[in-house]
Amino acid sequence: MTRKMIIDTDTASDDAVAIMMALQTPDIEVEAITVVAGNMPVEQGSINARYTVELCGKHVPVYHGADQPLTREIYRAYFFHGPDGMGGMNYQAKTPPAEGHAVEVLIDTIKANPGIILVTLGPLTNVALAVAKAPEIVENVNRCVVMGGAANVVGNITPAAEYNIWCDPEAARMVFRSGLPVEMVGWEVCRGEANLSDADMRFLKEEINTPLAHFTVDCNISALDANRNWLGDPGLGLPDPVAMAIAIDPTLCTRQSKHYVEVECDGTYTRGMTVVDQLNVTPYDTANVAMWQPLTQKGAPHITVCWEIDARRWKDLLYQTVRA
Repeated sequence: MTRKMIIDTDTASDDAVAIMMALQTPDIEVEAITVVAGNMPVEQGSINARYTVELCGKHVPVYHGADQPLTREIYRAYFFHGPDGMGGMNYQAKTPPAEGHAVEVLIDTIKANPGIILVTLGPLTNVALAVAKAPEIVENVNRCVVMGGAANVVGNITPAAEYNIWCDPEAARMVFRSGLPVEMVGWEVCRGEANLSDADMRFLKEEINTPLAHFTVDCNISALDANRNWLGDPGLGLPDPVAMAIAIDPTLCTRQSKHYVEVECDGTYTRGMTVVDQLNVTPYDTANVAMWQPLTQKGAPHITVCWEIDARRWKDLLYQTVRA
């Protein structure tokens, strides 16, 4: 049975690999790709997404969305992904972006496809605007897999926060409170054994040796350098592809649990922190739920947090998708 999916992304190098994985999965039908400001300006993220679609030989419309966070100044990730978001490869797309705004497309596509999977790979601005305008779409989303946050661990843009959430924390707070069935895949689960090692990257380029295998490594050359020389990781971390792998095969997440999660918007040092109540100590009163929070009683566990993945199986899934 075909599973419908919509992808919201600020397409840089790891987003592109995640998009590729979805497009190369036989039982996944990507209805649309919506682009949000984040790693890259919307126009560049759109080029990167459209090039990836073309490389996969698919025909999926790519729509432009919010070009800045709800209230914050935008902060790009050129330092991590390179000037074009793709390690300086300067890929060019041949197809134009689709007509229409990403927020309207999210609303219309979700309404038209009950049970759809929503995967978010960037700041949550588009999704926040969509649920604010049409809160009824929440009921049509079967899973909302969010690459974002850091579950009680160090952040990657500040000591407390991961980039996607930090970039637009107000939008993230709206989405986390919306009632969407959020599965939070924090950046930390792509580290350690989940990093692509030198051997893994050689296997991709020399053994599998397909255009998609080369693309996976080549577009992430800047990210690899940042992972090693800035974050101190041993290899290439791919948070967006890990989140997409879990969207494709939920069993890759080997430990998960549901918790009350808040997004800090006001802290001087904690902006964008995903505060996970791991021990469920936040009190809540089901009789006094704010009108803007109809499905997630304040303090009640409502976000599924992924804590651990099967690193070997995640890599095997990546290899499978690049063999074509």
